[in-house]
Amino acid sequence: MVWPSNSPEAVSDEQWDDWQRRFADSDAEAGFEVTRDFVPFSQMNDMFTRAFWDPLVRTDDTDAFFASYRMEAAPRGAGGFSQKDFALRNAAWAISDIISDRAAATGLREGFQGAIAHDTPVAPMRADLGDPADETAEIKALAKMFGADLVGITEIDERWHYTHRPDVRDMTPVANELPEGISHVIVMGHAMDFDLVETYPSALAGASTGLEYSHEAAISIQLAAYIRNLGYQAVASMNDTALVIPYAIKAGLGEYGRNQMVLTPEFGPRVRFSKIFTNLPLLADYPRQLGMATYCNECTVCADACPPKALPFDAAKVGSDSVSTVKGVKKWSADCEKCFGYWAKIKTDCAICMRVCPFNRRGGKADEFWRRLALDHGARGRALARKWHARKGMRARLKPTEWWRRLKGGRNL
Repeated sequence: MVWPSNSPEAVSDEQWDDWQRRFADSDAEAGFEVTRDFVPFSQMNDMFTRAFWDPLVRTDDTDAFFASYRMEAAPRGAGGFSQKDFALRNAAWAISDIISDRAAATGLREGFQGAIAHDTPVAPMRADLGDPADETAEIKALAKMFGADLVGITEIDERWHYTHRPDVRDMTPVANELPEGISHVIVMGHAMDFDLVETYPSALAGASTGLEYSHEAAISIQLAAYIRNLGYQAVASMNDTALVIPYAIKAGLGEYGRNQMVLTPEFGPRVRFSKIFTNLPLLADYPRQLGMATYCNECTVCADACPPKALPFDAAKVGSDSVSTVKGVKKWSADCEKCFGYWAKIKTDCAICMRVCPFNRRGGKADEFWRRLALDHGARGRALARKWHARKGMRARLKPTEWWRRLKGGRNL
């Protein structure tokens, strides 16, 4: 099967005018530049989906990459790629895998290529919630009780929803739908383990990714079940249904970085995101321009460190030759094919760009001082912060053998 390139029908003038009326102000607040050439994206064209149907992407290496996350790991002598390293990575993914695999026979890969199916019906009677501000604060507190590290809320914005998702049985496109009446999106951030991230690139480091997918699967299911018990719709979601980056930025959780990730003030780019689509009456947060994207304009640390040179060195721009890039949005865009090709080659995810980002810091006093210097003191502060990072902030990769040694001594706990 060959899926055509990303070519949904052009956006009508009427639809474009409606989007401008509804979203132009919040786009400006978020720093988004969406042009008239914008076209909603099909999940059929993301790199992970293309690796199953597109002969330009699918190779023996990509097949082996996916197989390695089960019982076909590819241990080798290099540090961080032993059988123990692959075993820990795959164990970290186990809970997420149980959720994503349970409906595969129906064509749904929950949390990745389809929303997470609910096990809790919507209660027939709605709870009396009172003031939306109080309910919003309570929902955020409950999300953190379940385990989320960050929580923001924004209004539904169908521009970022996938036009189609794949039926994973035969990789054919199917409609990507949500229940009627969804009005808000609860976006939750899940911080990745600092020390594991410090070992990228390695199979061991992939445990930091798997841990948070397993955590967010549980957290989003639990919070959605609570909301459904209140008598309101709630659809738990991870990488499925809609692009999470614009939603996270609109929910006030961070800014878009050169490394294609959301940079948060708390954790830099070291965060995974989940979301819940709901009609619960909530108050939306506002996007925040914090200065991290401005810092990225003058910083190329992530692009310098990228082994396949997949990250851009130039300014943000509209357009890309890749069908895996959203059309009509001014932003930094990676060479997706180069990036995923490197992942397939090493048989695990690579997040060197996350590890080396100057905003990826533990949070001690020196780190907080650096952040203030980088964000609060204009061009001179940013220049000093860049010099500081170049001289003292560029950490060497943590050797996986050292990570295991620290584990035995309790230092990673």
